[in-house]
Amino acid sequence: MTHVADSTQLAVAWWKSSASHAQSDCVECAILDPHHRVAALRDSKTPTGPALLLPYDTLNTFVTALKQGALK
Repeated sequence: MTHVADSTQLAVAWWKSSASHAQSDCVECAILDPHHRVAALRDSKTPTGPALLLPYDTLNTFVTALKQGALK
């Protein structure tokens, strides 16, 4: 897992969860490199802030753990 300091430097299309409604307090995702299966995550409240870059498998494991309540 790596990161970039300014997520606006990534040439990607960001999207929010459908559960975020009109609120701006959520995580945004982007596909950074579909061939190497790398995703990017950032805080929607700070779009010029950092983004985490991680493999799809790591992101999937994280989301599954959140859904199962394993990270309380």
